[in-house]
Amino acid sequence: MPQLNFYQELTDNLSALLSGENDFIASLANTSALIYEKLDKINWVGFYLNDGNSLVLGPFQGKVACVRIGFGKGVCGTAFSENKILRVNDVHQFSGHIACDSASQSEIVLPLEVNGQIIGVLDIDSPIFGRFDKKDENGLKALCDVLCEHLKTCHTAKYCEFCVR
Repeated sequence: MPQLNFYQELTDNLSALLSGENDFIASLANTSALIYEKLDKINWVGFYLNDGNSLVLGPFQGKVACVRIGFGKGVCGTAFSENKILRVNDVHQFSGHIACDSASQSEIVLPLEVNGQIIGVLDIDSPIFGRFDKKDENGLKALCDVLCEHLKTCHTAKYCEFCVR
C-alpha cells in the first residue's frame, strides 16, 4: 500500500494539474486520470454525481460502468446517503453491492462536499481483496478535500449551483 508521502505528492500533483482550470468536468476527468495513472492495484476510478434523482456516472477511467446508482444502493449510494467514507475489503460481502466489473474485489468510496452539499462520490475499485487501508483512506480524503475546494471555483452549467462565481 502507498505511504503517506505518496499521497502528499499525489495531492501536490493534483493541485498543480487543476491550477488555472475552471471547468468542472475537465477537473474531474483529469483527477480520475491522475489517480488511475498513479495508484497501483486498481482497476477503476471515477465519479458518480448527484443529479437530484440518483447518482449518475461522471468522468472515469476503466471499463464501462454502471450509469445510474440509486441513493442508498450499493457502496456508492450508501456512502453518498450516509455522507461517510466506505472502505470495503470484500465487495462480495457488502449487502446490495452493485457489480459493474466482476474483477473488482475491494472498493473505497469518498463523498464529495462542495459548499456544504454532497455533490457525489469518488469511487475506486481494485481487483485485490483488502486493497485499501487507513493510510489510503486518509490520503484519498486529503486529495478529495483539495479537489472539492477547487470545485468551488469551477463553472459548468449543470453543476454551477455548487460553484462560487
